[in-house]
Amino acid sequence: MFLRNCWYVAGWSHHFPAGQAVARTLLGEPIVFYRQAAGTVAALEDRCCHRLAPLSKGRIEGNDLRCMYHGLKFAPSGACVEIPGQNVVPPQARVCAYPTVEQDSWVWLWMGDPALGDPALIPPALYHNDPEWWMQTGELAYEANYQLINDNLLDLAHLSYVHENTLGRNSMSWAESRPTITPIPRGLRIARWVVNNPSPAYLKMAGGISRVDMWASYDYMVPGIFLLHTKTYPVGTAAARGDMGPDPDAAPLTETTTSQAVTPIDERHTIYYYSGCLPKDIASAEDSRQQLALFERAFAEDNAMIEAQARVIARTPEPRMLGIRADHALNQFRRLMEQLIAAETSASAAPALEAAG
Repeated sequence: MFLRNCWYVAGWSHHFPAGQAVARTLLGEPIVFYRQAAGTVAALEDRCCHRLAPLSKGRIEGNDLRCMYHGLKFAPSGACVEIPGQNVVPPQARVCAYPTVEQDSWVWLWMGDPALGDPALIPPALYHNDPEWWMQTGELAYEANYQLINDNLLDLAHLSYVHENTLGRNSMSWAESRPTITPIPRGLRIARWVVNNPSPAYLKMAGGISRVDMWASYDYMVPGIFLLHTKTYPVGTAAARGDMGPDPDAAPLTETTTSQAVTPIDERHTIYYYSGCLPKDIASAEDSRQQLALFERAFAEDNAMIEAQARVIARTPEPRMLGIRADHALNQFRRLMEQLIAAETSASAAPALEAAG
């Protein structure tokens, strides 16, 4: 099941060049994206209403998209505005159109009721396109259900094991730390001290500091948006501050951010978009490239583990999973998604019941 009344990342802005119709599948539905004359992105059902040919093989004409099978032309609203060889265009000649927003170098798509597609619901990415920060981007395809990737990102204790030699830095600090989990609108805020942890290799620490206390805080928003901000401090800071988190007036040794998005292609395939951002006052362009290279190695480790997990689940009759303390956040998020999907399903079923009555 998918939540439809929310914004999904359809891709990076550079994935949708001017003059090119781009085919995507989201939530099992074929969609075509193209840039209109002014550069804004339109999204239509990738299926001509005439003979069901893919509109992604069509031709962009100003703000419209023409099917190159028999020439029907569609406006960004989804309405057919021209049928070659006939003067009258029947009102049923149309395809589904989807609201889009381009923000923070991501193109966002609303898959539910268009009337509910409020851009204010889009979570702002961390320092994307900020001139004071370096930014690197990537994406990764998974042969796995999107919920398994959400689970993985909601339980960062796995860094000490899956990423032992990359993000885990050969430390048990992630596995041994206990996060504070706070509900926020349409998501969770998860924060923790990672105590006496090796400092990131891609950042040169003043005075040759090699170990730090790290404050890692992230928001996890529906349907799978991960916004992580980490700050490092001298060892001993965590013991002094406790659950209060860092002193807002104390300058951190380093800062890093990553904004990530989990987008279901269908029930068994997912695409994962991610960034890495570093402040230019403490990091160089090469540091930024090294951060992304580390992310790529680490996320490949996630990919291998989660795809293997998905294969085990697929061949296990009635699979059941044992719960442990580290599952608290992912269990809360799954319940939130289930509640939103149930409410959405009930709302869509109500008009049908009224009509039947």
